[in-house]
Amino acid sequence: MGYTVALTGNPNTGKTSLFNALTGSNQHVGNWPGVTVERKEGRFRMGDGEVKVVDLPGIYSLGAASLDEEIAADFLLRSRPDLAIVVADGSNLERSLYLAVQMLETGTPLVLALNMMDAAAEKGITIDVEKLSALLGIPVVPTVARRKEGIEDLKKRVLDELKNRTAPLNSFALPYGERLGPLFDEMEAFLTTKPELIPGLPARTAAVKFTEGDSVVLAAAESAGLLPALESILSGSGAAVESALGYDLQTAVIERRWGFVSGVTAEAVTRDLSLKTRLSLSDRIDRVVTSRTLGLPLFFLVTWAIFRLTYALGDPLVEIFGGLFESLGERSAGFLAAAGLSDAMVSFIQDGLIGGVGSVVVFFPHIFILFAFIAVLEDSGYMARGAFVMDRVMHLMGLHGKSFIPMLMGFGCNVPSMMATRILERPRDRMITLLILPFMSCSARLPVFVLFSGAFFGPHAGTAVFSLYILGIVVAVGAAKILGSTLFKGESSQLVMELPPYHIPSAGMVFRHAWERGFLFLQKAGTFILLSVVAVWALASLPWGVEYGSEESLVGSIGKVLAPLFQPAGFGFWQAAVALFFGFLAKEVVVGTFGALLGAGEAGLAAALPTLFTPLSAYAFLVMTLLYVPCVAAVAAFRRETGSWKWTFFMIAYTTLVGYGGAVLVYQGGRLLGLG
Repeated sequence: MGYTVALTGNPNTGKTSLFNALTGSNQHVGNWPGVTVERKEGRFRMGDGEVKVVDLPGIYSLGAASLDEEIAADFLLRSRPDLAIVVADGSNLERSLYLAVQMLETGTPLVLALNMMDAAAEKGITIDVEKLSALLGIPVVPTVARRKEGIEDLKKRVLDELKNRTAPLNSFALPYGERLGPLFDEMEAFLTTKPELIPGLPARTAAVKFTEGDSVVLAAAESAGLLPALESILSGSGAAVESALGYDLQTAVIERRWGFVSGVTAEAVTRDLSLKTRLSLSDRIDRVVTSRTLGLPLFFLVTWAIFRLTYALGDPLVEIFGGLFESLGERSAGFLAAAGLSDAMVSFIQDGLIGGVGSVVVFFPHIFILFAFIAVLEDSGYMARGAFVMDRVMHLMGLHGKSFIPMLMGFGCNVPSMMATRILERPRDRMITLLILPFMSCSARLPVFVLFSGAFFGPHAGTAVFSLYILGIVVAVGAAKILGSTLFKGESSQLVMELPPYHIPSAGMVFRHAWERGFLFLQKAGTFILLSVVAVWALASLPWGVEYGSEESLVGSIGKVLAPLFQPAGFGFWQAAVALFFGFLAKEVVVGTFGALLGAGEAGLAAALPTLFTPLSAYAFLVMTLLYVPCVAAVAAFRRETGSWKWTFFMIAYTTLVGYGGAVLVYQGGRLLGLG
């Protein structure tokens, strides 16, 4: 028999690690129906039971503020999973229990996963698991997800609850006191005479959440035609309660919940005060990494070091990969020619498939190493500090500091970063962020940067790539300032974010994250990029009889039309124009196009490119690649997120103009400085 279990919890409680530990490799990623926020689903089996686990976006409560929180709350309230696992941070239990108490009120069967118990022990925190379970009336399982401790116990308790639960689902009743209690009694009595607002949601919980102004319950009440009657109760009895309390009902509800949570925590948690000096270690680190003077320079220094190390570790592997593809191309050509295949077929295999795709695939080591470093920053907790120190810069430019989180994701891929703008509550902040995300240098651009930097800047290649990433941020922030003061006037809201505790990254999680990104890169190279390179080869071979990759070919004709436009930027030759033209499909295709046109692998391209570019024009070309219109997948994601073709065409036009202007400025400015 199959069950559906929701995995929910606050951000930074180890929820993703727990999801991975529960489901292993048996998981997939999709989108929520009707929206583009990513959802993860996985499965695990134990005995004859199979459980589908739905990993929900991290939330602090069921009161939704942004779209990802709304999706999580809607799934928990409307979809009514068979059971929910609430992931709690054992080192900060009180904060996590607020969501657990809200979930108990909904009548959903719960299991509390008391995660990060190792961090709790380090802070001198001891939790009486049995007492906590008795106070809440639900199973509590201690876990350390990143070390996979307690996972089997958690699976067993989940299945036991699903199969053998005997306690009534609506047995939990939070004591709201002598003032709020009668108000909720009145609303509950009214609702029990009507059909359920939300199937499975207790009438009392519906009354409480209506009083809080919960959007899901308000919509259900309006749909059922009960909104006027409930509002009438609030304007009568509710107003009297507010008058007696001296403050609003929403605050009163929150206070009662926190009072209950504080009481439970006081009963179940003890702290060893002798570890006070150890508790300040994280604070002492944060005084340095988040300070006003050292925080930002340190963040840039760490980023620069990552790119230098990415090159130092990746270059030897790339040389090996490049040699293998070059040898494979030569051997394949010899074998196919000996087998009597036509010159066209030999060229297709050697130049199109092996030369084009191989010139992209060889950069897999750089992709893997870079994302391994990013995973280390994320898992250690330092990435959140990077967003925190950048918040000051973002506000100087009139942009929401929270926008830096999608911008950080943009270093991986612009598509999920655009989806991540759903965490922004205000449409103004969200629209500005969407319009500047294309300037974030996604991993698809990295093969282009690595190829050109290695060919033209030698030992300074890592610094050259680092400068491009910084340039993307600078242009994005500048664009945000202009957009915020012209098309989207208004004040940005403040950043409120939690800095997660520091952790020693798990080697398994780091490898898994790096492999997932690297595998997506290989998958893309074997499908979309392959088809694009084949299209380039075909256009370079037609019409039949012309020299392959010459100006007389179809691709040469396309390039000759576009090439004069790029003369002021220093790369006014048709091969560069064609590479940028096909780069709209996917940025990796820029390298694949050069590989197909020049009939060379990575090593051959590094030797061939200096015959076309100078170091100055090469850097101008990289600036153009960085800033001009993102790939077709990112454009499609932008269209889905905005729902507007007008803004989509605006984004295409203005990013291309910025990219072109930046390339011209770099080249012409460099010539004026005598760098040409």
